[in-house]
Amino acid sequence: MTRALAAALFALLVVAPLAAQAAGNTWLLSLATSAAITAIAAVSLQLVVGTAGLVSLGHAAFLGIGSYAVLILAGWGLDEAALSLPVAMLAAALFAWPTSWLALRARGVGFIMVTLAFGQMAYFAAGALAAYGGDDGMPLDRTPTLFGSALLARPLALHALALVLLAAGVLAASALGASRFGRVLRAARADPARLAALGFDVARTRLIACVMAGAAGGAAGWLMAVQSGFVSPATLDWRVAGRLLVMVILGGAATPAGAMAGAIGLTLIEEALSAVTEHGRIGVGALLLLVALGRLRRTA
Repeated sequence: MTRALAAALFALLVVAPLAAQAAGNTWLLSLATSAAITAIAAVSLQLVVGTAGLVSLGHAAFLGIGSYAVLILAGWGLDEAALSLPVAMLAAALFAWPTSWLALRARGVGFIMVTLAFGQMAYFAAGALAAYGGDDGMPLDRTPTLFGSALLARPLALHALALVLLAAGVLAASALGASRFGRVLRAARADPARLAALGFDVARTRLIACVMAGAAGGAAGWLMAVQSGFVSPATLDWRVAGRLLVMVILGGAATPAGAMAGAIGLTLIEEALSAVTEHGRIGVGALLLLVALGRLRRTA
């Protein structure tokens, strides 16, 4: 059921350009691109939350680092996407490595609080970057080029790139979850002490998962910066991480497809309710409450 819903929502994003052209409304294409980018971020978080069983509130830091990588490289005259995207992913992974290593020393609520602390540290550090707009942020001078062309300046091309990266991310995460590495992660979630007694390095396995999730989050942040043409510390705020966590849980958290469905579905619902009423957030909250109550009934 989840996979069918995810496939249907992905197909909706695929046909969004046609709908936008038919309606003469470019906002529809922008919304679809934003939903795809958010889904990439949610899928990256699902690896940590759903597969490894580690609840993180610091994932927004990776998005922000990926966004700032675009801005900083552009300031150095390095605005080639084939360079800036891998650098954004590498920068996010390098931040994830030591912070996750420290966070994994804690358990349960302690892990949540440590990731939140590191995320907020990154948020305040970004706000202190006066050369890049400080708390106000800074617009990109121009859209990154793709092999020397200005292709990514076209909304349709950026949308296609986001869809390709989303599909690749879901397939890669699904393959990883079905691999020996994924099985070890799930076993560590269930009984880490027993797994360690069998000779597996639980801490190392979890650390690798966190670093990979951080790198994928950096890619999502890169796309966010390119689409909006603006970078600010708001991307690193804990509320962004909380929203992603809600999306993962809404989709079931068990599979990357579920995380993708939760992200796309919640993004579209938020926009639809906001278009109907200025109190749309109340409707979103009521919907989330109904979903939570329904799952509690099924597990009771």
